[in-house]
This record gives sequence, C-alpha cells and structure tokens, in this order.
Amino acid sequence: MTEQRFTRAVEWMRSKDFGEREKGFDFLREHADSYVEELIDALAREDDPGFRCLLLELIAEARAPQALPTLARHLGTMDESLRFWAVRGLEMLGTREADQALAQARAEGRIF
Repeated sequence: MTEQRFTRAVEWMRSKDFGEREKGFDFLREHADSYVEELIDALAREDDPGFRCLLLELIAEARAPQALPTLARHLGTMDESLRFWAVRGLEMLGTREADQALAQARAEGRIF
C-alpha cells in the first residue's frame, strides 16, 4: 500500500494538471521522511532536470541521515537549483557529518 501511494504521488507530480502536480508534491513533502529511500531511488533514475530538482527538494525535506550521501554528491553539480537543495538539505539535516560535507565543499570552492 505504501509503495502504491508513493507511485501515485509521483504520477500526480508528472500530470499536466497543476492541481494534480501540487497534490502529489504536497503529499510527498508531508511524508518525505517515510519515503526517503524511494525518493533517492527515483532521483537516481530521473533524467528530467526540473523533476530531479523537485525530488532533491523532497529528499532535503525528509531531514533523514540516509540522505546525506545523495545531498553531498549534489554539492558539486553544475545545476544551481540542485546545488541549492543539496546545501539546504544538509543545513536542515544539521548533523556533524552534514556540516563537514558543507565545510569541505566550501573549502574546495564548490559552494559559497
């Protein structure tokens, strides 16, 4: 049942109807911590840059320790939107490891 809800929410996010897109995004934002692994998997398979950004935003909203590698990996991306959500996600995570990833990226000039 949980997988069906996730799949349905992602389908809504891909809809041409704004209301459906918003409904899917809002559902996943509210339950991001429950679906963090599914969101990470979906991000890894996604090619659309705009949709990737939405997925990374949801991963950031999850504030889940298991998201740290995904967020840290996106600190070096050329896509400014993805980089923004990677930074924001690590800031919201607020762990020592997240702070270290941010400090390293700053020292390497990948973020400011």
